[in-house]
Amino acid sequence: MTTMVNASDCTDWPPVPMTTIIPSIYSVICVLGIIANTLAVCVLAHASASRRTVANTFMLNLCVSDLLFLLSLPLWAVYYSQGYSWPFGRMACKISGALHNLNLYASIFFITCMSMDRYLALVHPLRSQSARDPRRAKLMCILVWVLACACTAPTMALRDTHYIEALGVEACVILYPDNTWYRSLSWMKVLLGFLLPMIIISCCYCAIGRHLLSGSGLIRMQKPSRYGGTCKSSGSQDSCSKPEGPPTPCVNPSPSGGRPMEGRGLERVLWTVAAVVLAFFLCWFPFHCVTFIDILKSGDWLDSCWTDWVIHNLTPLTLCLGFSNSTINPVLYCFIGNHFRGRLGALSKGLCVRFKAREEENSQKRGSFSTRLSSFSRKLSDLKDLAIVEASAHASATGET
Repeated sequence: MTTMVNASDCTDWPPVPMTTIIPSIYSVICVLGIIANTLAVCVLAHASASRRTVANTFMLNLCVSDLLFLLSLPLWAVYYSQGYSWPFGRMACKISGALHNLNLYASIFFITCMSMDRYLALVHPLRSQSARDPRRAKLMCILVWVLACACTAPTMALRDTHYIEALGVEACVILYPDNTWYRSLSWMKVLLGFLLPMIIISCCYCAIGRHLLSGSGLIRMQKPSRYGGTCKSSGSQDSCSKPEGPPTPCVNPSPSGGRPMEGRGLERVLWTVAAVVLAFFLCWFPFHCVTFIDILKSGDWLDSCWTDWVIHNLTPLTLCLGFSNSTINPVLYCFIGNHFRGRLGALSKGLCVRFKAREEENSQKRGSFSTRLSSFSRKLSDLKDLAIVEASAHASATGET
């Protein structure tokens, strides 16, 4: 989306048919992603006050970011299907490109915030209670949106429609003033959009895993308070807390003397940790690798047929993989959780009850209207009969006279 495909002289490297593959992948990602994120937004937005936690606040903003981008994805599918011809105008080009870059930064920033929140909730549940406040989470979300908009502003200003003579199309591209601009923005994308968040996320989840697998972490998890919170030993006394975010699972020793680490809560946390890191890494690492190769090529450090083929053909494909993260996010953070599935079921039941009540109300209104219409028809018939009788009586009286 950011660069155009140039003609290549490397005949040994066949091009990938972008006009058929990319629109098909975009369509699947768009449909699945919009459905998943819409359901997630509906459930999170209609959550009760007790469920509006720090984690849910970040989840809601992440789903909104993904949903905004997915709504613009059909335009890019049409763009590729028409051979890089942009038929939607200059403003739509800028807005669609801005939503793409905004989602690239915002989604990764929100995932980083969620990782830090999970780290505080699981590793420091006592000390982080004052910091993990939903109001502070909302301020953090505003800061993330501002930072993502600031990172998006340069590419939005440079993106425009441009006629490509080699292809004979009006394309939606980023017109860099020189290579310095391209390298600077590309490095910003790699560093702020991948490397730094990946380092933070990895550090957070490594600390979570070390905490859960350590002896002290298992002892704290095996000592749940009678109020349902987690207990932490402090000196000679135990202090108990009930964290507001994702709770540290309490793993009790099994009656049969089994291993304490076989608890389902701990297993679910560890699997979620692995899934989050792997999804983030697998979805975006290939795209940033291709971007890094393009940076090296722009600096004349690489110049060969395989680099040209990789840049021109794998950039759109790796973008598809990165975009799939927008579909995976609500599944990882929302649909895996039992509480979310329960709230989704309750919301669906509530909608069904409302729909049935409205249908019954409409049926009653139709029945009442039908009854009133029948009554009105009978009255009209009675009046008609009365008029006929009166007319006959009048005629008889006139004849007698």
